[in-house]
Amino acid sequence: MGDKGILCIGLVCLDIISVVEKYPEEDSDSRCLSQRWQRGGNASNSCTVLALLGAPCAFMGSLAPGHMAENLPDVTEEDFQRVELTQYKWIHWEGRNADEQVKMIRRVEEHNRGRGAEEPITISVEIEKEREELYQLFAYGDVVFVSKDVARHFGFNSAREAVCGLYPRVRKGAYLVCAWAEQGADALGPDGSVVHSGAFSPENIVDTLGAGDTFNASVIYSLSKGQSMQEALTFGCQMAGKKCGVQGFDGFI
Repeated sequence: MGDKGILCIGLVCLDIISVVEKYPEEDSDSRCLSQRWQRGGNASNSCTVLALLGAPCAFMGSLAPGHMAENLPDVTEEDFQRVELTQYKWIHWEGRNADEQVKMIRRVEEHNRGRGAEEPITISVEIEKEREELYQLFAYGDVVFVSKDVARHFGFNSAREAVCGLYPRVRKGAYLVCAWAEQGADALGPDGSVVHSGAFSPENIVDTLGAGDTFNASVIYSLSKGQSMQEALTFGCQMAGKKCGVQGFDGFI
């Protein structure tokens, strides 16, 4: 048998990207230099990066034929019952329909309790949106990714402030991770020490769309390989920087 995989659960969507000469001023008109359509969505992007890094991985979400789709439902606990958990060593949830996602996570926790000496499935969650429903997910991950926007919503002005201030919300033994763009990223774990990595900005910033998803995926990849949080944070910031230097996800790994 090969290595067990990493499963990403969340959104896949269509991103329509318009390229303009400079960032437009408010209420101004700008001529579009070019436009492209590409697959997007946090969990989908992270799964793409994991695949590019060489990890065995899978995506779970709602798909539809054709370019356009409306009202696609989020994954439910009933859908998740079909997943054969023994195939995976890590499952990552992009925070969306949190009530259902908590039920899914509890199934994994029950599975882990019954595995005896075998390696348990690592659980990670991403809390990106400023939505009250999502904040219950803080308590349900071995690794919890919190966004800069959510951190600011809670009144924090840096990644270090965020991981220290929000850490009481995570469960015992978990890591809380926060990336802060050009300031790099910080993490806090059960030993009480804050780990930091600086950013690795490219010479020319070309496309920042998906940089956060790249960071998350790279941290997950590194940790799943047994590396330390310091190594994982540094690798995540390196890969996010490389992503910002290219268009889309082609050619940066």
